Amino acid sequence: MAERRVRGRRRVRSVRARTTLGAVAVVLATLLVGAATFVVVLRLVLLDGVRAGALAGLDQASARVEDDGAGVVRGYEDVLVQVVAEDGSVLAHGDDADPPALPTADESRWSHDGERWLLVADDVDLPGGGEATLVYGVSLEQTDAAVGATVALLAVGVPLLVLVMGSVTWFVTGRSLRPVERMRAEVETIRAARPDARVAVPDTGDEIARLADTMNDMLDRLDRAAAGQRRFVSDASHELRSPIATLRQHAEVAAAHPERADVAELSDVVRSEALRLQDLVTALLELSRLDEGGLGQRRPVDLDDLAFGAAARARAAGTVQVDGSGIAAARVLGDERVLAGVVRNLVDNAVRHADARVAVTLAAVGTDAVLTVDDDGAGVPTQERDRVFDRFVRLDEARSRDVGGAGLGLAIVRDAVRAHDGRVEVTDSPLGGARFVVRIALGG
Repeated sequence: MAERRVRGRRRVRSVRARTTLGAVAVVLATLLVGAATFVVVLRLVLLDGVRAGALAGLDQASARVEDDGAGVVRGYEDVLVQVVAEDGSVLAHGDDADPPALPTADESRWSHDGERWLLVADDVDLPGGGEATLVYGVSLEQTDAAVGATVALLAVGVPLLVLVMGSVTWFVTGRSLRPVERMRAEVETIRAARPDARVAVPDTGDEIARLADTMNDMLDRLDRAAAGQRRFVSDASHELRSPIATLRQHAEVAAAHPERADVAELSDVVRSEALRLQDLVTALLELSRLDEGGLGQRRPVDLDDLAFGAAARARAAGTVQVDGSGIAAARVLGDERVLAGVVRNLVDNAVRHADARVAVTLAAVGTDAVLTVDDDGAGVPTQERDRVFDRFVRLDEARSRDVGGAGLGLAIVRDAVRAHDGRVEVTDSPLGGARFVVRIALGG
């Protein structure tokens, strides 16, 4: 019972039901106002006709009374005619206007034997001298009958018309929403086994077709996101498996042959692999935060300070020559921690791939702060310049993983720069290797 009530409430709240109820309410209100207006206008028009006839009859009767006296009204039938003296007595009357005296106020309403009459009056001069009031009345029976018939017809016609209109609206709305229901059913059938299934787009060119296009675009994005997530999980599992396997292997060897275990060597292996795990987990957490829009509060950040710090850190390592003389002042609006990671990852990547030289420059160009990191290494092939920013991508597979990293640094750079509404690209460097260029709007 409760489930039926819930289904009933949902049915009433449906688009089809609300559209039909709204249309019925609007049409019903319009028809009621129109019907009432029509009845009022019809009544006024009919009353004007009756009034005109009564005034015409009054004029004719007045002329006869003034010429021939009050007695001439005794032959009038089907109308009410009385000649009323100044003292209120009836001097003469027609066949249907027996005393007492009729109201002498002009355009009075008078009811007699269930029939309504319209009375008009005029002062007349009697031939023998003196004055009287001539009252002339016309029946409103035909007017009331016409108005009553009209009201009866409208009382039947308006509900019938509203019922027909509601039924047509219900049917047309259902037909209009049928493609939406078909799309819903198609989307419901899409499962992991059919990730490439899409909604059929009708050739109507209307809102339904645009909804189908939008839904297919959304399904494409979801499919790509799911594929990327599966690939990311697979790659992350693969990367985590290697240091874990190394740690487990050395631990098992040390446990099986403690007499041959070198504590210093085991400590170095454990420390090295633990650092690899730490760096990988830190990078994964950073990517997860960036995927969720995890920027802190944006504040003015001196990008030149970050560039100088990254260059000095790389120079202190002593593996390559690092030139920071091209760093000029530039301030942007952003998350200092995330931007520091961008600069550090770019410089570390350049140092990792350089033969002998790395150059870091920063300049304000127009409305952008432009950070450039050059190296004299092998560079990035043209066909790989988009893929190099993907996660877990290492173009030089011959490198050891200790040297090449996990392939997440440039992915972090791309996502972090995008989070700051900037862009990053890789081109050829004047030093002979790769040039990474980051552009972020100046601010602060």
